[in-house]
Amino acid sequence: MLRSPHALLWDFGGVLADAPPQPPAPPELVRRLSHLVGGAVPERQLAADLAEGARSYSAWRDGAGREAEPVELPHSRVWAEFVTRSWPRAAREAVDREATPLAYAWTRRADWAVRPGIPDALRAATEAGLPLAVVSNTLCGAAHRDFLAAAGLAGLFAAQFYSDEAGPRKPNPRLALLAAEAVGVPIDRCWFVGDTLGRDVECARRAGAGAAILMRSPRTDREPPHPAVTPDARVDDGHGLLALLRQARGSVG
Repeated sequence: MLRSPHALLWDFGGVLADAPPQPPAPPELVRRLSHLVGGAVPERQLAADLAEGARSYSAWRDGAGREAEPVELPHSRVWAEFVTRSWPRAAREAVDREATPLAYAWTRRADWAVRPGIPDALRAATEAGLPLAVVSNTLCGAAHRDFLAAAGLAGLFAAQFYSDEAGPRKPNPRLALLAAEAVGVPIDRCWFVGDTLGRDVECARRAGAGAAILMRSPRTDREPPHPAVTPDARVDDGHGLLALLRQARGSVG
C-alpha cells in the first residue's frame, strides 16, 4: 500500500483535462495572424508555417525532456524560432509584439473537458485537508488557469505552476519542488499525478516525490518506452485516483 500523501501535485493535460487532437494550424489562429501581419504573409503559408512550427516545437520539447534541467522558452522565442523565421521583418516584429496573447490563442482549446472523476477526486482530497497544486508544462499557463476557473475548479488549488511562467519544465525537478514549497509540504509527502513516464514520473523521481501516479491518457499510449521509469501506481482516471486515495488514507471521500 502507498504511503498516505499530505499533498497532491497534478499535471494538467491528460490528468485534469483532455481534448481530442486539434489541427496544428487552427483556422481561427491563421485568420488572426493574417490580420495581424496585414496580409504580408499568404494564409496558405501561415497555415503551413504554423503546422511546421507545431511539429518543430514538439520535437524541441522532446529533446529538452532528455536534458538534466530543461527550461521553457519565452513566448517570443517560440514564435521566432519555430514559426516566423522566414517572414518579412515587419511581420515578425508584429508577431513578437503580440507573442503572449498569440501563445494563449494557440494553447487554449474550446473542446477541453475535465476528465472523468476529477472533480470528485479534487473535492475529496480538499475535504480531507490535502493541499493541491498544478505542475504543468505548457506554452501558456494563463490558458490553463482560465479553463480551471471556468470549470469551477481553480479555487481548489493552493498553487498553479506552469513552465512558461516559472521557467523549469518537467522533468526538471525544480517545477515540482516549487509547488511542494508553495503548499508547505515536503516533496517526499506529496503524490505526483501525471500521464507520461518520461516527463511526469521522471520529474517525480528526480524531485523525490512520495509517490508517482501514472494516469492513463491517449498521450500515455503514444509515449515511447521508458523501461527505467516505473510509477508507483497506475490509474485510468479520477475515479481510479480517488479509489487509490481512499485505500491509502481510509477517510478520503
